[in-house]
Amino acid sequence: MMLDLHTTFRDPIPIVSVDALRYRGRQLVRVRSADGAEGIVMAHGRIEYLWPILQQLVAPYFTGQDARDLEALVDGVYAYKSAYKLAGIALWSPVAYVELALWDMLGKLAGKPVCELLGPVLRRDVPIYLSSMRRDTTPEEEVAWLQARLAETGARAVKLKIGGRMSANADAMPNRTEHLIPLARRTFGDDVTIYVDANSSYDAAHAIEVGTLLADYGVAFFEEPCPWQDYWQTKQVADALELPVAGGEQDSSLPLFDWMIRERVVDVVQTDVMYNGGLIRLMRVARMAEAAGMPIMPHSPKAGAESAPVLHFAAVAPNLGPYQEYHGATRALEPWYTPDFVIRNGAVAVPDGPGLGVEYDPAIWNQAESF
Repeated sequence: MMLDLHTTFRDPIPIVSVDALRYRGRQLVRVRSADGAEGIVMAHGRIEYLWPILQQLVAPYFTGQDARDLEALVDGVYAYKSAYKLAGIALWSPVAYVELALWDMLGKLAGKPVCELLGPVLRRDVPIYLSSMRRDTTPEEEVAWLQARLAETGARAVKLKIGGRMSANADAMPNRTEHLIPLARRTFGDDVTIYVDANSSYDAAHAIEVGTLLADYGVAFFEEPCPWQDYWQTKQVADALELPVAGGEQDSSLPLFDWMIRERVVDVVQTDVMYNGGLIRLMRVARMAEAAGMPIMPHSPKAGAESAPVLHFAAVAPNLGPYQEYHGATRALEPWYTPDFVIRNGAVAVPDGPGLGVEYDPAIWNQAESF
């Protein structure tokens, strides 16, 4: 990526602290510089058990460093105290928390949204697809719920859960998938894009059978059909179907992403900004995909402030897919931060304030609980 933050910021920006806080069931990571600047990111709930890695490996590495060297720091933490032995989501999520909080701080210091530090801004509003996270619903319940959400938000795309999640070909309930897909298409009509996520439910042979059904109803991608680490089975499915196969959510190895893209293990790349270590590494994967003529549609079933980092990425990615994932059950407005992140006309606005663009009520820090 080769950031040139030394040109943007003439003086060093020493990082003096990294801490984490809980507030109303949410987790926030905060960084501070020697001159009192601070950056904040809303982390995901996995920080609750990844906190020792952040506290003992990641935070000590970043503390005392110059935030202008962010790209080199993201690369260097891998070898610090043999952190690479924890490589995967367990390591790269804590790195992402710190990297994203530092982006927030740098943007605030520059007086610019993070997307303007990353590159030319291509879009200020991001069309979204509503991501349903449910398998405990009947087809009728699921379709009715999503139909109401489509009407409420103006969204033009949805993602349905099929299979049973790592279930060795079993469905969540008998014949749920076979009933859900036709019902969704009949109900939503041909103008709504339908994606599906199997969460590693099938072996290759059964995934190809399911994929044939999906193609008959115009499904636009088939996410994670096979166990996610069984790349050869996933490639068999991608090779056998014209229906695009999506994947990469759990992956965090840049060389592995390079191989997956070159070998066409998947057709749509779904790198997660948290699981993969932050915006710098996500941008690297996006460039790999772009060079191969492939879209990137980051995994991000989030809403509200949690969605801010991926929205900034979406603002600048030239090969972004037609829709970005957004949690279908968007949470009630939370009065302790702005903006509201509401879906309007099927899109969410990229926050335009400095940094990640999320402004927190300062009163919450007196009530938040430290880790």
